[in-house]
Amino acid sequence: MPADVFALDPANLATILGMAAVTLIVRFAGYLTVGRLQPRGRLAAALESVPPAVLTSLVAPMALATGPAESLAAALTVLAAWRLPVLAAAAIGVGAVVLLRMVL
Repeated sequence: MPADVFALDPANLATILGMAAVTLIVRFAGYLTVGRLQPRGRLAAALESVPPAVLTSLVAPMALATGPAESLAAALTVLAAWRLPVLAAAAIGVGAVVLLRMVL
């Protein structure tokens, strides 16, 4: 392989490091802000709904845009997640993708 394949432009490195720094600052600011609050009522409900909303926004487009095996596996994973622990539902989802890709 040519050595220039792994070369990193200084501007790209600066961009990556800048994005990492901004991400860490935002995360720590959120922890410090919420850590001082005792969320109740609507604020607590809103904060509890953030992780599933983010996960759905990341998974749903890929599950629906890639193919029938992935879409069916995502549906099976959702059904499993209603009754089983997260790790078991994830294992079922992975297994379903493998099996459905072989079949479809």
